[in-house]
Amino acid sequence: MRIGELAERTGVSVRSLRYYEEQGLLSSERSSGGHRHYTEHEIDRVEYLQRLYAAGLSSQTILRVLPCLESPSQATSDAAFEQLVVERDRLQAHIAGLSTTLASLDELIALNRAKRS
Repeated sequence: MRIGELAERTGVSVRSLRYYEEQGLLSSERSSGGHRHYTEHEIDRVEYLQRLYAAGLSSQTILRVLPCLESPSQATSDAAFEQLVVERDRLQAHIAGLSTTLASLDELIALNRAKRS
């Protein structure tokens, strides 16, 4: 499939797909005319990249953790595994902070409702 179809099927802009390639996160075959061609596998890859970006990981961090996804072995992914643990811990701390903020907002809403009654 060409880049436009991949963009349509994944909901990701063509510009983002080109960026992923520039960063080494996505690859394509080139036609004799220079057009990018992707396989069905790249749909899953782009969706996975989107989840990692949504979790707050940078393209450089994603590049470091990809060995855990692509060739999980002790020889190729020890550093990537450690990076995954660091990122998971960072996300857990962020979620804990958001939960505290949410609880505070719930208290303020409850107090405000009580005063309105």
